[in-house]
Amino acid sequence: MSDELKRMSEQAHDGITTFDFEGRAAPCIVIDVKKYGAIRAKVEGQPFSVNTDLNILQDGLGNAFVEMVLTFSTGNLVEKFLINAKTDLNFFETLANTSMFVLHSPESECGKDSVIAIQLPRPEKAHDALEIINDALIPKNQ
Repeated sequence: MSDELKRMSEQAHDGITTFDFEGRAAPCIVIDVKKYGAIRAKVEGQPFSVNTDLNILQDGLGNAFVEMVLTFSTGNLVEKFLINAKTDLNFFETLANTSMFVLHSPESECGKDSVIAIQLPRPEKAHDALEIINDALIPKNQ
């Protein structure tokens, strides 16, 4: 494993999951309690939108990481998550199917307690990203 791949693997966000949301799988990013509270404090009770950029990093050897950048319209917030697409492919598959994801803290039960639900403003971005990710996960240098 190259040093760069090892570094990125170590920096990848651990809290990537999916949960059952009214009978459908939904993607979820679990963030620490303090960060979750800070985000809620800045956006709660206000209309807001979130620009979601999916920057795909690949090495041609079957490894892909996605830097997910969330820019909130309220509260001067920008959050970044590095996701290992190889180990968390299901997150991107459900993102493409639902065009939404949620942020929640480990202290809340996803789907039962309050979460921050984010609808993608342009669902085609998730479909395009999934296509690129699936292609990137096929090693090119065999």
